[in-house]
Amino acid sequence: MDIKLIIAAHKKYQVPSDAIYLPLHVGAEGKEPFGFAGDNTGENISGKNPFYCELTGLYWAWKNLDADYIGLCHYRRYFTAAKKIPKTEDEKFKIVLNQEQAENLLKKADIVLPKKRNYYIETIYNHYKHTMFVEPLDICGKIIEEKYPEYCAAFENLKHTKKMHAFNMMIMKKNYLDEYCTWLFDILGEVEKRVDVSQYDSFHARFFGRLSERLLDVWLYTKNYSFTECRVIDMQHVNWFKKGFSFLRAKITGKKYEKSF
Repeated sequence: MDIKLIIAAHKKYQVPSDAIYLPLHVGAEGKEPFGFAGDNTGENISGKNPFYCELTGLYWAWKNLDADYIGLCHYRRYFTAAKKIPKTEDEKFKIVLNQEQAENLLKKADIVLPKKRNYYIETIYNHYKHTMFVEPLDICGKIIEEKYPEYCAAFENLKHTKKMHAFNMMIMKKNYLDEYCTWLFDILGEVEKRVDVSQYDSFHARFFGRLSERLLDVWLYTKNYSFTECRVIDMQHVNWFKKGFSFLRAKITGKKYEKSF
């Protein structure tokens, strides 16, 4: 199988050596190169990276890569087939998903996604409402109602489900990626016309990437495509206590997140 999995990165970092991986400098437009391919070549939206986050890399892969399967992961977050996760970063890089493991997953389904994240105590919509400014998400719903009404039920389900496929990570057969990206970037482009990004600080202005995390399942469950799931590994330490405290504080007090964890 011809698989290309871009690694979205904004700085030089250790990357897996397996041939399926393509390290990509996202937001490369106007920045000093650091040795990775840049998302500012070919057809691209690299300049939108402060708002679209890793989606500028997904857009670049969609428009410029020629492979049977295309996907996205992050320089500090990868798929893994391992059941036991080691503690050190060097050891973690040894268990990152490889070509053979990716092929085995893709024999089960043409779409590979992370195992669902469960928010347990609140729905996907309410979590977004408590931690972020919800207006862009609501505008997304209005755009879907106007342009893609067949997706309304799945979008409405964000107000009822507590689970979602997060991180904008995936591996998809090229024709599925074409379909998904055509739909996704059309909606986000319309959001861009209707939302004044300047009203948000630099952290909250990155909402396009967060919207797409919610929209992936809206697309997937409307199309009813089969998929398989794969565990995700964080290469760096995650302070789960701090993250959990901020999550609960946002739910109880409505205080928005101020930075990534």
